[in-house]
Amino acid sequence: MHEARVLVVDDSAAMRALFSDILDQTKNVVVVGAAANAADARERIADLKPNVITLDVEMPGMSGIEFLEEIMGSNPLPVVMLSSLTQAGTETSLKAFELGAVECFPKPLKATPEQFAKTVGKLGKIVLAAANSNVRDRSKQQAKREAAAAAEAAKFTWNGRFVAFSASMGGIDALTTILAEWPDECPPTVICLQAEPMLAETFIKRLDTDLGCSVKIARDGAALAQGTIHIAADPDRHVVIEPGQPPKIRLMEREPVEGSRPSANLLYGSIARAGIPAVGALLTGMGNDGAKGLKLLHDSGMDTIVQDPKSALVSEAPSAAIEIGAAGRQIALDDLGAAVIGLCNQS
Repeated sequence: MHEARVLVVDDSAAMRALFSDILDQTKNVVVVGAAANAADARERIADLKPNVITLDVEMPGMSGIEFLEEIMGSNPLPVVMLSSLTQAGTETSLKAFELGAVECFPKPLKATPEQFAKTVGKLGKIVLAAANSNVRDRSKQQAKREAAAAAEAAKFTWNGRFVAFSASMGGIDALTTILAEWPDECPPTVICLQAEPMLAETFIKRLDTDLGCSVKIARDGAALAQGTIHIAADPDRHVVIEPGQPPKIRLMEREPVEGSRPSANLLYGSIARAGIPAVGALLTGMGNDGAKGLKLLHDSGMDTIVQDPKSALVSEAPSAAIEIGAAGRQIALDDLGAAVIGLCNQS
Protein backbone atom coordinates (compact mmCIF):
# COMPACT_ATOMS: atom_id res chain seq x y z
CA MET A 1 0.00 0.00 0.00
CA HIS A 2 1.55 3.30 -1.08
CA GLU A 3 1.04 6.60 0.73
CA ALA A 4 -1.77 9.00 -0.09
CA ARG A 5 -0.70 12.39 -1.49
CA VAL A 6 -3.82 14.49 -1.03
CA LEU A 7 -5.01 17.73 -2.54
CA VAL A 8 -7.82 19.27 -0.45
CA VAL A 9 -10.28 21.31 -2.53
CA ASP A 10 -12.85 23.43 -0.64
CA ASP A 11 -13.98 27.03 -1.00
CA SER A 12 -13.97 27.50 2.80
CA ALA A 13 -10.56 28.36 4.27
CA ALA A 14 -11.70 26.98 7.62
CA MET A 15 -12.73 23.64 6.09
CA ARG A 16 -9.50 23.42 4.10
CA ALA A 17 -7.52 23.89 7.29
CA LEU A 18 -9.69 21.46 9.27
CA PHE A 19 -9.56 18.60 6.79
CA SER A 20 -5.87 19.17 6.06
CA ASP A 21 -5.11 18.92 9.78
CA ILE A 22 -7.18 15.74 10.13
CA LEU A 23 -5.52 14.08 7.17
CA ASP A 24 -2.00 15.10 8.22
CA GLN A 25 -2.53 13.14 11.45
CA THR A 26 -3.20 9.89 9.56
CA LYS A 27 -0.35 7.47 9.00
CA ASN A 28 0.77 7.26 5.37
CA VAL A 29 -1.33 10.29 4.38
CA VAL A 30 0.38 13.53 3.29
CA VAL A 31 -1.48 16.71 2.33
CA VAL A 32 0.50 18.11 -0.60
CA GLY A 33 -1.66 21.21 -1.01
CA ALA A 34 -5.07 22.88 -0.90
CA ALA A 35 -7.21 24.78 -3.39
CA ALA A 36 -10.21 27.10 -3.07
CA ASN A 37 -11.88 26.40 -6.43
CA ALA A 38 -11.68 24.35 -9.61
CA ALA A 39 -9.34 26.75 -11.42
CA ASP A 40 -6.91 26.75 -8.51
CA ALA A 41 -7.17 22.96 -8.17
CA ARG A 42 -6.51 22.43 -11.87
CA GLU A 43 -3.15 24.20 -11.56
CA ARG A 44 -2.21 22.44 -8.35
CA ILE A 45 -2.99 19.01 -9.77
CA ALA A 46 -0.56 19.70 -12.60
CA ASP A 47 2.15 21.02 -10.25
CA LEU A 48 1.76 18.77 -7.18
CA LYS A 49 0.76 15.45 -8.80
CA PRO A 50 -1.57 14.24 -6.00
CA ASN A 51 -2.79 10.65 -6.14
CA VAL A 52 -6.12 11.44 -4.42
CA ILE A 53 -8.33 14.51 -4.14
CA THR A 54 -10.94 15.52 -1.58
CA LEU A 55 -13.48 17.69 -3.35
CA ASP A 56 -16.26 19.82 -1.90
CA VAL A 57 -19.57 19.44 -3.72
CA GLU A 58 -20.66 23.06 -3.29
CA MET A 59 -18.18 25.60 -4.66
CA PRO A 60 -18.65 28.97 -6.40
CA GLY A 61 -18.11 29.01 -10.16
CA MET A 62 -17.60 25.44 -11.35
CA SER A 63 -19.28 23.12 -8.85
CA GLY A 64 -17.58 20.09 -7.37
CA ILE A 65 -19.73 17.77 -9.48
CA GLU A 66 -18.81 19.65 -12.67
CA PHE A 67 -15.13 19.54 -11.77
CA LEU A 68 -15.38 15.83 -10.92
CA GLU A 69 -16.78 15.20 -14.39
CA GLU A 70 -13.87 17.12 -15.90
CA ILE A 71 -11.30 15.17 -13.87
CA MET A 72 -12.77 11.79 -14.78
CA GLY A 73 -13.04 12.74 -18.44
CA SER A 74 -9.52 14.09 -18.87
CA ASN A 75 -7.15 12.68 -16.24
CA PRO A 76 -8.95 10.19 -13.94
CA LEU A 77 -7.84 10.35 -10.31
CA PRO A 78 -9.34 8.89 -7.14
CA VAL A 79 -11.73 11.53 -5.77
CA VAL A 80 -13.45 11.58 -2.36
CA MET A 81 -16.42 13.97 -2.47
CA LEU A 82 -17.38 15.95 0.64
CA SER A 83 -21.13 16.53 0.82
CA SER A 84 -23.85 17.52 3.28
CA LEU A 85 -26.15 14.99 4.96
CA THR A 86 -29.37 16.15 3.30
CA GLN A 87 -31.77 14.61 0.80
CA ALA A 88 -30.38 16.85 -1.93
CA GLY A 89 -26.90 15.94 -0.76
CA THR A 90 -27.53 12.21 -1.13
CA GLU A 91 -28.89 12.68 -4.66
CA THR A 92 -25.74 14.61 -5.52
CA SER A 93 -23.63 11.85 -3.96
CA LEU A 94 -25.24 9.24 -6.20
CA LYS A 95 -24.47 11.47 -9.19
CA ALA A 96 -20.86 11.65 -8.00
CA PHE A 97 -20.65 7.85 -7.85
CA GLU A 98 -22.04 7.65 -11.38
CA LEU A 99 -19.29 10.02 -12.56
CA GLY A 100 -16.55 7.99 -10.89
CA ALA A 101 -16.05 9.26 -7.32
CA VAL A 102 -14.41 6.65 -5.09
CA GLU A 103 -16.39 7.68 -2.01
CA CYS A 104 -18.71 10.41 -0.75
CA PHE A 105 -17.89 11.55 2.77
CA PRO A 106 -20.56 13.39 4.80
CA LYS A 107 -19.69 16.74 6.34
CA PRO A 108 -21.06 16.45 9.90
CA LEU A 109 -21.86 20.16 10.14
CA LYS A 110 -24.48 19.91 12.91
CA ALA A 111 -22.82 17.17 14.94
CA THR A 112 -21.65 17.45 18.54
CA PRO A 113 -17.88 17.75 19.03
CA GLU A 114 -17.76 14.05 19.97
CA GLN A 115 -19.79 12.97 16.93
CA PHE A 116 -17.71 15.21 14.69
CA ALA A 117 -14.43 13.76 15.96
CA LYS A 118 -15.73 10.18 15.48
CA THR A 119 -16.96 10.87 11.95
CA VAL A 120 -13.98 12.75 10.61
CA GLY A 121 -11.66 10.17 12.15
CA LYS A 122 -12.75 7.85 9.34
CA LEU A 123 -11.67 10.27 6.63
CA GLY A 124 -7.95 9.43 6.79
CA LYS A 125 -8.62 5.70 6.31
CA ILE A 126 -10.98 6.44 3.41
CA VAL A 127 -8.47 8.71 1.68
CA LEU A 128 -5.68 6.15 2.08
CA ALA A 129 -7.91 3.43 0.61
CA ALA A 130 -8.88 5.79 -2.22
CA ALA A 131 -5.24 6.47 -3.08
CA ASN A 132 -4.77 2.71 -3.47
CA SER A 133 -8.02 2.11 -5.33
CA ASN A 134 -8.69 1.05 -8.89
CA VAL A 135 -10.38 3.99 -10.63
CA ARG A 136 -12.95 2.29 -12.83
CA ASP A 137 -13.16 2.87 -16.57
CA ARG A 138 -16.77 3.72 -17.26
CA SER A 139 -16.37 4.04 -21.03
CA LYS A 140 -18.10 0.73 -21.62
CA GLN A 141 -20.69 -0.32 -24.16
CA GLN A 142 -23.48 0.03 -21.62
CA ALA A 143 -26.34 -0.27 -24.11
CA LYS A 144 -24.90 -3.56 -25.39
CA ARG A 145 -24.51 -4.89 -21.85
CA GLU A 146 -28.06 -3.94 -20.89
CA ALA A 147 -29.47 -5.62 -24.01
CA ALA A 148 -27.56 -8.82 -23.25
CA ALA A 149 -28.70 -8.72 -19.62
CA ALA A 150 -32.32 -8.28 -20.69
CA ALA A 151 -32.02 -11.29 -22.99
CA GLU A 152 -30.64 -13.45 -20.19
CA ALA A 153 -33.26 -12.20 -17.72
CA ALA A 154 -36.01 -13.30 -20.10
CA LYS A 155 -34.72 -16.89 -19.79
CA PHE A 156 -34.51 -16.93 -15.97
CA THR A 157 -36.30 -19.63 -13.96
CA TRP A 158 -35.44 -19.65 -10.28
CA ASN A 159 -33.95 -22.90 -8.96
CA GLY A 160 -34.53 -22.17 -5.25
CA ARG A 161 -31.17 -20.66 -4.32
CA PHE A 162 -31.02 -17.39 -2.40
CA VAL A 163 -28.36 -14.69 -2.91
CA ALA A 164 -26.35 -12.75 -0.32
CA PHE A 165 -23.99 -9.89 -1.18
CA SER A 166 -21.72 -7.78 1.00
CA ALA A 167 -19.95 -4.53 0.09
CA SER A 168 -18.53 -1.39 1.63
CA MET A 169 -16.36 1.25 -0.05
CA GLY A 170 -17.12 1.13 -3.77
CA GLY A 171 -20.22 -0.95 -3.13
CA ILE A 172 -22.76 1.43 -4.62
CA ASP A 173 -20.92 1.43 -7.94
CA ALA A 174 -20.47 -2.36 -7.90
CA LEU A 175 -24.09 -3.07 -6.96
CA THR A 176 -25.38 -0.67 -9.61
CA THR A 177 -23.44 -2.66 -12.22
CA ILE A 178 -24.47 -6.08 -10.91
CA LEU A 179 -28.14 -5.40 -10.23
CA ALA A 180 -28.65 -3.92 -13.70
CA GLU A 181 -28.62 -7.57 -14.79
CA TRP A 182 -31.16 -8.75 -12.18
CA PRO A 183 -34.34 -10.24 -13.70
CA ASP A 184 -37.74 -8.94 -12.59
CA GLU A 185 -38.45 -12.26 -10.87
CA CYS A 186 -34.96 -12.38 -9.37
CA PRO A 187 -33.83 -14.85 -6.69
CA PRO A 188 -34.53 -13.59 -3.14
CA THR A 189 -31.55 -11.32 -2.45
CA VAL A 190 -30.11 -9.85 0.76
CA ILE A 191 -27.35 -7.23 0.70
CA CYS A 192 -25.20 -6.12 3.63
CA LEU A 193 -24.03 -2.62 2.63
CA GLN A 194 -21.72 -0.40 4.63
CA ALA A 195 -22.85 3.11 3.64
CA GLU A 196 -24.23 6.26 5.21
CA PRO A 197 -27.88 5.49 6.11
CA MET A 198 -29.36 8.48 4.23
CA LEU A 199 -27.28 7.70 1.16
CA ALA A 200 -28.29 4.03 1.34
CA GLU A 201 -31.96 5.00 1.59
CA THR A 202 -31.71 7.23 -1.50
CA PHE A 203 -29.84 4.48 -3.34
CA ILE A 204 -32.56 1.94 -2.47
CA LYS A 205 -35.31 4.26 -3.71
CA ARG A 206 -33.47 4.81 -6.98
CA LEU A 207 -32.93 1.08 -7.53
CA ASP A 208 -36.57 0.39 -6.77
CA THR A 209 -37.52 2.89 -9.48
CA ASP A 210 -34.97 1.75 -12.04
CA LEU A 211 -35.19 -2.04 -11.68
CA GLY A 212 -38.04 -4.35 -12.59
CA CYS A 213 -37.78 -6.21 -9.26
CA SER A 214 -38.67 -4.72 -5.85
CA VAL A 215 -35.87 -3.15 -3.77
CA LYS A 216 -36.52 -2.56 -0.07
CA ILE A 217 -34.80 -1.52 3.13
CA ALA A 218 -34.28 -4.71 5.15
CA ARG A 219 -36.98 -5.00 7.85
CA ASP A 220 -37.10 -7.36 10.80
CA GLY A 221 -39.36 -10.31 10.05
CA ALA A 222 -39.50 -9.74 6.29
CA ALA A 223 -39.90 -12.98 4.35
CA LEU A 224 -37.44 -13.68 1.55
CA ALA A 225 -39.44 -13.91 -1.65
CA GLN A 226 -38.65 -14.13 -5.34
CA GLY A 227 -38.57 -10.77 -7.10
CA THR A 228 -37.32 -8.82 -4.05
CA ILE A 229 -33.95 -7.38 -2.98
CA HIS A 230 -33.48 -6.44 0.70
CA ILE A 231 -30.65 -4.02 1.53
CA ALA A 232 -29.40 -3.78 5.13
CA ALA A 233 -27.42 -0.63 5.91
CA ASP A 234 -28.59 0.28 9.43
CA PRO A 235 -25.40 1.04 11.42
CA ASP A 236 -27.19 0.15 14.67
CA ARG A 237 -28.37 -3.37 13.78
CA HIS A 238 -26.97 -6.56 12.31
CA VAL A 239 -28.82 -8.61 9.69
CA VAL A 240 -29.12 -12.41 9.81
CA ILE A 241 -31.31 -14.98 8.09
CA GLU A 242 -33.70 -17.18 10.09
CA PRO A 243 -34.54 -20.56 8.54
CA GLY A 244 -38.13 -21.37 7.65
CA GLN A 245 -40.55 -21.69 4.76
CA PRO A 246 -39.72 -19.10 3.59
CA PRO A 247 -36.60 -17.89 5.43
CA LYS A 248 -36.93 -14.51 7.16
CA ILE A 249 -34.73 -11.52 7.86
CA ARG A 250 -33.90 -10.79 11.48
CA LEU A 251 -32.31 -7.54 12.64
CA MET A 252 -30.28 -7.72 15.83
CA GLU A 253 -29.11 -5.01 18.22
CA ARG A 254 -25.69 -6.02 19.48
CA GLU A 255 -22.15 -4.68 19.50
CA PRO A 256 -20.20 -4.39 16.22
CA VAL A 257 -18.41 -7.57 15.13
CA GLU A 258 -14.74 -6.83 14.50
CA GLY A 259 -15.67 -3.18 14.01
CA SER A 260 -18.55 -3.74 11.57
CA ARG A 261 -22.30 -3.29 11.97
CA PRO A 262 -24.15 -4.62 10.08
CA SER A 263 -21.67 -7.48 9.89
CA ALA A 264 -21.33 -9.47 6.67
CA ASN A 265 -19.68 -12.21 8.72
CA LEU A 266 -22.90 -12.63 10.71
CA LEU A 267 -25.05 -12.58 7.57
CA TYR A 268 -23.05 -15.26 5.73
CA GLY A 269 -22.57 -17.29 8.93
CA SER A 270 -26.30 -17.37 9.66
CA ILE A 271 -27.00 -18.72 6.16
CA ALA A 272 -24.31 -21.40 6.53
CA ARG A 273 -25.59 -22.53 9.95
CA ALA A 274 -29.19 -22.67 8.72
CA GLY A 275 -28.23 -24.72 5.68
CA ILE A 276 -30.21 -22.42 3.38
CA PRO A 277 -29.33 -23.04 -0.30
CA ALA A 278 -27.58 -19.85 -1.31
CA VAL A 279 -24.91 -18.13 -3.34
CA GLY A 280 -22.67 -15.72 -1.42
CA ALA A 281 -20.76 -12.95 -3.17
CA LEU A 282 -18.29 -10.63 -1.46
CA LEU A 283 -17.65 -7.36 -3.30
CA THR A 284 -15.33 -4.35 -3.07
CA GLY A 285 -14.63 -2.88 0.35
CA MET A 286 -12.29 -1.77 3.11
CA GLY A 287 -11.13 -4.11 5.85
CA ASN A 288 -11.93 -7.81 6.06
CA ASP A 289 -15.61 -7.93 7.01
CA GLY A 290 -17.33 -10.85 5.33
CA ALA A 291 -14.24 -13.00 4.75
CA LYS A 292 -14.74 -15.34 7.74
CA GLY A 293 -18.48 -15.63 7.16
CA LEU A 294 -18.03 -16.39 3.47
CA LYS A 295 -15.51 -19.10 4.45
CA LEU A 296 -18.19 -20.71 6.62
CA LEU A 297 -20.57 -20.59 3.67
CA HIS A 298 -17.92 -22.08 1.38
CA ASP A 299 -17.10 -24.86 3.86
CA SER A 300 -20.80 -25.73 4.19
CA GLY A 301 -20.86 -26.59 0.48
CA MET A 302 -22.46 -23.41 -0.86
CA ASP A 303 -21.25 -21.54 -3.94
CA THR A 304 -19.13 -18.52 -2.99
CA ILE A 305 -17.85 -15.79 -5.28
CA VAL A 306 -15.34 -13.04 -4.54
CA GLN A 307 -14.99 -10.02 -6.80
CA ASP A 308 -11.64 -10.17 -8.57
CA PRO A 309 -9.49 -7.68 -6.62
CA LYS A 310 -8.23 -6.18 -9.90
CA SER A 311 -11.80 -5.14 -10.73
CA ALA A 312 -12.66 -3.99 -7.19
CA LEU A 313 -12.56 -0.29 -6.46
CA VAL A 314 -11.11 -1.19 -3.04
CA SER A 315 -9.50 -4.63 -2.95
CA GLU A 316 -8.98 -5.10 0.81
CA ALA A 317 -12.12 -7.16 1.56
CA PRO A 318 -11.92 -9.38 -1.56
CA SER A 319 -8.21 -10.01 -0.94
CA ALA A 320 -8.89 -10.98 2.68
CA ALA A 321 -11.52 -13.51 1.59
CA ILE A 322 -9.24 -15.02 -1.05
CA GLU A 323 -6.36 -15.28 1.43
CA ILE A 324 -8.33 -17.52 3.82
CA GLY A 325 -9.78 -19.72 1.09
CA ALA A 326 -13.33 -18.35 1.12
CA ALA A 327 -13.55 -17.86 -2.64
CA GLY A 328 -15.04 -20.67 -4.65
CA ARG A 329 -14.52 -18.46 -7.69
CA GLN A 330 -12.94 -15.07 -8.38
CA ILE A 331 -14.91 -13.09 -10.96
CA ALA A 332 -14.45 -9.61 -12.42
CA LEU A 333 -17.21 -7.11 -11.72
CA ASP A 334 -18.59 -6.98 -15.26
CA ASP A 335 -19.13 -10.75 -15.28
CA LEU A 336 -20.16 -11.24 -11.67
CA GLY A 337 -23.89 -10.51 -11.92
CA ALA A 338 -24.40 -12.93 -14.78
CA ALA A 339 -22.43 -15.60 -12.91
CA VAL A 340 -24.62 -15.31 -9.79
CA ILE A 341 -27.84 -15.38 -11.80
CA GLY A 342 -26.52 -18.40 -13.69
CA LEU A 343 -26.07 -20.30 -10.42
CA CYS A 344 -29.67 -19.46 -9.46
CA ASN A 345 -31.17 -20.39 -12.82
CA GLN A 346 -32.59 -23.80 -13.67
CA SER A 347 -30.35 -25.41 -16.27
